[in-house]
Order: sequence, then structure tokens, then C-alpha cells
Amino acid sequence: MNFGAPFRIGIISDTHGLLRPEVEEIFRGADHILHAGDVGDAEILRRLAAIAPVTAVRGNTDVAPAFRSLPLCEAASFASADIFMHHGHLDEFNILPRGANVLVSGHTHEPMVCWRGNVLVVNPGSAGPRRFRLPVSVAVLTIFNRARSVQIYELSV
Repeated sequence: MNFGAPFRIGIISDTHGLLRPEVEEIFRGADHILHAGDVGDAEILRRLAAIAPVTAVRGNTDVAPAFRSLPLCEAASFASADIFMHHGHLDEFNILPRGANVLVSGHTHEPMVCWRGNVLVVNPGSAGPRRFRLPVSVAVLTIFNRARSVQIYELSV
């Protein structure tokens, strides 16, 4: 039984001042965008907001005055997903608020999607300058009815 259209959330992290045009194309049509920190340039959040509403958290390199208002962590609910987002390491899983069923983080620059119990854990990787030999990537979380799925998109460099 179909209870409506899928809800799409673009997930990005570690842009470090670089927003590739490919990201804007992947996120086009998204219902919301999450930026998991290390934005690097406030213009990136403005460009993403032109696509869809944005929720962002502050990363460890977001020390400029423009980022002081960004929270270190954020909880949000979309469709059937109760999301908790922070920039830090996934080792900090114990900070997950009660009831959250999606954990989003960045920082490691490594894309990762896994399940820990009934919690979907997502790190979109880094969408900014390439670091080491790690891929440059973003993710899209799709929520349809009560199902949640994530696709990682590797970007051209």
C-alpha cells in the first residue's frame, strides 16, 4: 500500500569550502539536505538552501565566526525517520538520543552505511577536496512509508 511519495534527503559532509556542481544535480528534487559539518564556506549552505531546506552542524574545522551559530549536534524528524546528526566519529554512538532511528555523521571522510540494531548509520564521506585515496562522495536517504534506504554517490574528481 502506497501512503505517499518517497521523502528524499541529501546528505553531505566535509565540503571544506568546495561544492561541486555534481552535488547540486544529485540533490535536485530533494525534500531536505543535511550537512554533517566541516562546511568551510557559508556560501555552500546558501547554495544548498537554493535546492532544499538545509540542516547543518558545525564540524571541527568550522571555526570562523560565520559558523558559531551552527549546533554541534541536531535532531530532526522527517517522515518515519528520527535523525540524529553530529560531525564526530561513529565511536560516539552512545550519544544517540532515545528514539532516534538514523545516525548521520561525517569527519572520517569515508563513506559508510550500516545498521546497528534497528538504527541506520550513515556517513556520506567527504564531498570536498580529495583526502588521501578516499573517494569523494555524498549520500541520499530515501524514506518510503516506514522503509529507509541510502545510496552513496561517488563524485567525479
